[in-house]
Amino acid sequence: MPVPFSDCSDSYDVIVIGSGLGGLTTANRLAYCGHSVLLLEHHHRLGGLATWFKRKGHIFDISLHGFPFGMIKTCKKYWNREIMGSIVQLKNIVFDNPQFSLRTTFDKDDFTSILNIKFKIPLTVINDFFTTVAGMNFYDDQTMTTRELFEQFFPGRTDVHRLLMEPITYANGSTLDDPAITYGIVFSNFMNRGVYTFEGGTDKLIHMMADELEKNGVTISTRSRVDRIVTEKNKVIGVEVDGRVIKAGAVVSNSGITNTIHNLTDRSCFSDEFIERADAIRVNNSSCQVYIGIKEEESIQDVGDLLFTSTSEEFDSAELLDLHTRSKTFSLYYPKTRPGHNRYTIVASMNSRYDDWATLSDDEYRAEKERMAQRAVEDLSRYLPDVKGKIDWMESATPLTFNRYTLHTLGTSFGTKFEGLDISRSIFKEVPGLFHVGSVGIIMSGWLGAINYGVIVANDVDTYLRS
Repeated sequence: MPVPFSDCSDSYDVIVIGSGLGGLTTANRLAYCGHSVLLLEHHHRLGGLATWFKRKGHIFDISLHGFPFGMIKTCKKYWNREIMGSIVQLKNIVFDNPQFSLRTTFDKDDFTSILNIKFKIPLTVINDFFTTVAGMNFYDDQTMTTRELFEQFFPGRTDVHRLLMEPITYANGSTLDDPAITYGIVFSNFMNRGVYTFEGGTDKLIHMMADELEKNGVTISTRSRVDRIVTEKNKVIGVEVDGRVIKAGAVVSNSGITNTIHNLTDRSCFSDEFIERADAIRVNNSSCQVYIGIKEEESIQDVGDLLFTSTSEEFDSAELLDLHTRSKTFSLYYPKTRPGHNRYTIVASMNSRYDDWATLSDDEYRAEKERMAQRAVEDLSRYLPDVKGKIDWMESATPLTFNRYTLHTLGTSFGTKFEGLDISRSIFKEVPGLFHVGSVGIIMSGWLGAINYGVIVANDVDTYLRS
């Protein structure tokens, strides 16, 4: 159980700021390696964007509930077998838009068949495309955009571009004009064996992770917002919370790279060249979500696990971000998703821009949220015609909501654009003892990206402390 901040010791080997999946993983790995670790979270609940809330008997997961097969190996190796054993495949992924309608298991074999039979793409082209994206890595040339990649293999085929791109945009916020490697690496991860989720919901996952953290000796303190990272002679010595300084040999910030540099750390600690590069980091977009609960006595038809739906004529990165976008993803939670909890819930997710919501008056903000919820129900009714009469709870979240609960810059759901990765990876070279973990560079985002990055950073911190 979390302890009150007043009960925390005066010093630890490591302090982790923030409990997103990256922060949780870093804390767990460092404690497993024998370091004393304090995990501080400003919210009352762990998980960052991988979290949940309860309303009227419903449990709503925040964010989409899909990640690649790689989560199984990662959780087995860096968490435990019990967590690994709760990961199950989502086999019914639906695409429905003016250009095509189809169902898929979202893996390489099924996509190959769909591209060849439905879209009439020659197998040689399909195989060359998959070989190309599978060979992409972090250090490849960044000049080619995803748009150029698609045009190289599927010139003029906006329908194919949509099939390949739309789910990845929802997964990490990337656009057609971002570097192709930020698309290819993530897409290849999903094409490995499809889309998976955590059976039992995010609440079960985070509780299991918290149990593992405590078993390994991590001290967890929620409702503990870090005011600043304390340095001495440009070297980290701890953090300050509510006027109290706790010392540490290393501090790992899971608070977002821009927030870490501009709000938590004294900027004079960084070189002018580093600050110049940090100031150029572009924050990725945010999201809106509409949470829909079905009455306890009602049920809904199984129409798919993830529904990528749109009435927009073609895929357009700008349209997906529009305040009144006609595109969204429905995540459907059936009782099978949460065994023992015999309720149905649906979450509508849309990519969004913080500034579109932040500039509204209070009345305009409430009205837009209401219209967004109404559009979600109307779109959902295309698949579940009688759903409106079965709803007993609806609630909406905007980029402002995510900013409030996660403190992410501009409420970003996907961290930063690609240039944020290098800044995150090199921050400890500027300020000894200061490390960052979290969604950066689009690639290190999503559930799998965040956990894997947590492992990478834990290794860096362990090496630093032992040296």
